[in-house]
Amino acid sequence: MPRRPRRALGQHFLVDAGFRARIVEAVGIQPGETVLEIGPGRGALTEGLVREVETAEGRLVLVELDSDLAAELASTYRDHPRVEVVRGDILDHPPAALTSEPEALRVVGNIPYNLTSPILFHLLKVPRPREILIMVQAEVADRILSDPGTRDYGALTVGIRSVSEVERVLRVPAGAFWPRPNVESAVIRIRPLHPSPLTLEEESRLRDLTRAVFQWRRKQLGKILRDHPELQLPPVRVEHALAAAGVVSTARPEEVSPAGFLAMARRLAER
Repeated sequence: MPRRPRRALGQHFLVDAGFRARIVEAVGIQPGETVLEIGPGRGALTEGLVREVETAEGRLVLVELDSDLAAELASTYRDHPRVEVVRGDILDHPPAALTSEPEALRVVGNIPYNLTSPILFHLLKVPRPREILIMVQAEVADRILSDPGTRDYGALTVGIRSVSEVERVLRVPAGAFWPRPNVESAVIRIRPLHPSPLTLEEESRLRDLTRAVFQWRRKQLGKILRDHPELQLPPVRVEHALAAAGVVSTARPEEVSPAGFLAMARRLAER
């Protein structure tokens, strides 16, 4: 009898064979590529990924936190030299430590929904993968893909879409999982921009900026930039930052596009 999922690890296993096949196909593995699967669990996607990787003469790295499942995967694929199992937390394993060519890496995973943001921002640290195909809560996908001026638009939207392109690949109903979650899911494709549009200093400024302004999202940008304790910018820098974004001081955070925040971050990073 299959081992029951561990609630503490947020485990929901994808059991629908049709959706498993569609996700593996969407990864689009090319000859010689390395693929990183996060949280393979009982191997719902892994079996298909192994076939694709072996056909493409590539490499598959599986990172699994659950020690029992990691041991099972290692046993199952011990005779597959193109498959490597890493027992551990993906947050402790930067992609650059798992492959010699991190910018050519393809990432796929069905991750715990309570760790979606930390894992996505971990994967989007420089050097970034070629592509990330990830299962997230449908509501989170809506937030990432939301437009300026909408209720869902926020720091997560800006943080991801300032450095990458994002598309929704498919929606996955709750009934495709065991145990059945209380939410619908979606698979999104994230394509990081190469080269990165921001320097490391500018990215740091962007994170500080978006975190602060969306904490006070009902206030006007001019006031936020001047008064927020994490920013407290002098008036002349506020003026320059707003001019770079092409917005007025009375605008609200949700009215600024990712490109606008990117322009503000560049200006604020200047000495």
